[in-house]
Amino acid sequence: MTRLLLVVVVVVLLLLGLGVASSAALVGETCSSSSLSSSSSSCGGGLRCTSCVPPPGTGPAVCARTTPIDPAIHTLNSWGLSLPFNRYSWLTTHNSFAVVGTKSPIGSAIIAPPNQEDSVTSQLNNGVRGLMLDAYDFNNDVWLCHSFNGKCFAFTAYQPGLSVLKEIEAFLEGNPSAVITIFLEDYTAAGSLGKVIAAAGLTKFLFPVEKMPEKQEEKWPLLRDMIAQNHRLLVFTSKQGKEATDGLAFQWTYVVESQYGSDGLAQGQCRNRGESRPMDSKAQSLVLMNFFTTNPSQSWACGNNSSPLVTKLKACYQASANRWPNFIAVDFYMVL
Repeated sequence: MTRLLLVVVVVVLLLLGLGVASSAALVGETCSSSSLSSSSSSCGGGLRCTSCVPPPGTGPAVCARTTPIDPAIHTLNSWGLSLPFNRYSWLTTHNSFAVVGTKSPIGSAIIAPPNQEDSVTSQLNNGVRGLMLDAYDFNNDVWLCHSFNGKCFAFTAYQPGLSVLKEIEAFLEGNPSAVITIFLEDYTAAGSLGKVIAAAGLTKFLFPVEKMPEKQEEKWPLLRDMIAQNHRLLVFTSKQGKEATDGLAFQWTYVVESQYGSDGLAQGQCRNRGESRPMDSKAQSLVLMNFFTTNPSQSWACGNNSSPLVTKLKACYQASANRWPNFIAVDFYMVL
């Protein structure tokens, strides 16, 4: 019951903008179109002025929420940081590294479609706490690529992995109460990711794999205890065997995940992706829900990262043995 109330409170705040100063415009209320390209806005705190009407930019400017509720500071209840980690829900970006307008560091044109509007640093500053990254061995290094057939190419290579991991390290250093989870679609050789994570200075933040509870009845530590112990970075890999070679948790041991892409968008359903156990499996203690199209579409996100997202949340709650998703993965998170 506690978890249900927490999620309902968060969803209501995200959609209705409660808690914003009465003198400022609320979620859905009109704002000055001149604010669209500036940092100033007539919208309240945590909101931005946007014209998210499909296709984006064609409708009137309204206030939209960009910052989810932070359990470390919200005051609507007394739970704060005192719940186990798997009793929270975190905004997660799909292909977090695939940012609109990215120019290839190696000079090649990038033809792979983008999934997000701004940098990983900006995503984290705006309250994102789950990052989905596709890691490949490429150009004698680990790269983040939006690619296919398990290979990275110059025209699908967005960023070196080290660059993004250093952004995460800088954010964790500057935000001592933040806890971040990374999901790696892993196409790298054994040892590659462990080396680049260490090179980014992230090893000191890693939640130890041996302390991760697998089954639902096994309790995660309280969020405040994870913060106190500096275990503020969880990293899951899609490739088995990386516990021994890279110190990374095998995702499917700990997480059930819904079907990704357009195949996972059927109304009233929330089936698992092929690699995952069924959504109602109690052998895993975390739930990841995907909500995005196969071909990234800002227009689709603009029209669906709202009430339809809440409808999918409810379907996944029922499919996951009455567990709310811990991670809610979307494209173009800024049009929530």
